Amino acid sequence: MKKLIMTASLALAFSAVFAQSDGYIVKTKNVKKVEPSVATTDDVIAKEPAKARDFISRNFPFYSLCDWKEDMKFMVLPEKYDMVVKTFHDVRGKEVSSMSLRHKIMLYKGHTVNADGRHHINFLCADNNEQYYYEVPSGTFDDYCYGKLGVPTLAYLGDVDIAKRVLMGKVLFTKSTFYRIDTDSESDKFETVKVNLKEEVKVVDVGVGTRSFPVKIIVEDAAGNEFYQNVAISRTNSGMRDDDFLSGDNARYTFAGSFEMQDDIMAVSGDIRDYIGETVHTKVRTPMMSKGDGKERKLTLPTQTTFKIEAAQQQPGSDYVTLTLEQTDTRRVYYKDVLFKNADYVDDSEMKGKLDEYFGYIFALGEGKGVETSPAARAAIREGRVVVGMTEDEVKMAIGEDPEKIEPKANGQTDWSFRRSKGMLVVHFGRNGLVDSYTTPGEAQKAAKRQSGKSSKR
Repeated sequence: MKKLIMTASLALAFSAVFAQSDGYIVKTKNVKKVEPSVATTDDVIAKEPAKARDFISRNFPFYSLCDWKEDMKFMVLPEKYDMVVKTFHDVRGKEVSSMSLRHKIMLYKGHTVNADGRHHINFLCADNNEQYYYEVPSGTFDDYCYGKLGVPTLAYLGDVDIAKRVLMGKVLFTKSTFYRIDTDSESDKFETVKVNLKEEVKVVDVGVGTRSFPVKIIVEDAAGNEFYQNVAISRTNSGMRDDDFLSGDNARYTFAGSFEMQDDIMAVSGDIRDYIGETVHTKVRTPMMSKGDGKERKLTLPTQTTFKIEAAQQQPGSDYVTLTLEQTDTRRVYYKDVLFKNADYVDDSEMKGKLDEYFGYIFALGEGKGVETSPAARAAIREGRVVVGMTEDEVKMAIGEDPEKIEPKANGQTDWSFRRSKGMLVVHFGRNGLVDSYTTPGEAQKAAKRQSGKSSKR
């Protein structure tokens, strides 16, 4: 594991660890670790049985401020802005320093309307038994809660409690290459470390992270190295709107952007008929077969490519299932042989050697990354042709796979090469990132012959 010595300065270098926060403030093993308490499950919230198949939807429901229940549990985690703008008032109406409440646990106690018409969101501090309130900046509580803004400084501990219960000891695989290690037992300072993609790790501790990314998941690799990621899971009180949650760097700091569960990879329904008609997308680059003009071609499809499963056929005398997949953008049909979880693979050691052949490793339910296409490019994409002016994503969609070779040229230009049955298709990208020309396999052969003829005459 290579270290990128990037000491982060977003620390709040104040020591304030209270008895109530034990089990939530956790550190990687290079610093003194706080021992987790035994009982951390938040039993206050009664959740309805989730019907969703994915791990996050099953375990981590989103709670709008409008739907908060009494005694929901939060921790005060001020950021730099909160040192200037105070969040809470005490019962006497006096503003309270956010730093004086750092790491204290707040229990939600409903909302009230003050005599002057101001709306208050009320809390009881579990550490000192004092009452505090957050005053809604403007309008009514109902107006405010529907805006999904939440209460500043508060990290939702319900997600942390559930994550501790369902993740401790689990085997995960890394989905990012950058994680963190703690460098100071009394602050939030960290260093960024680089790890291998798809590294197998084990969850060794779970604690509280930040308001926006409240679940701190500490994992250990096979060499005994510990690192962590703060992740957003349910988005409860995160302060992020729907369009912010998966945009930019935020996507990397979701559970799905940082980790893949081995249990989820293995826990695929044994009844393959459940997946016929489902929309899925690729999580990894994966080879597939495509048929056209009476020929079969093996293509490598990029990540985030979206398909609809048209059919699933069990291969006679084999554990493999052949999926018929229609790419949603181009309507092109592909075939992929996959393994599903079944009784023949109860031993994890047998499964590991075939990890990249499992349905749950290759695919995720739902659509992948949406690609904006121009009207001029759409017709060409449907026909599998490259045209001048296409973006890189449009070229991948038209060709149906990633390039075999990417070659940077002078002045910021780039050549992409794709192997075709009659030779190489070379696509030239200009400095603006758009296709400015391309060379088909036939043209390349003719150019090579012309060059060969000139050389023989010399």
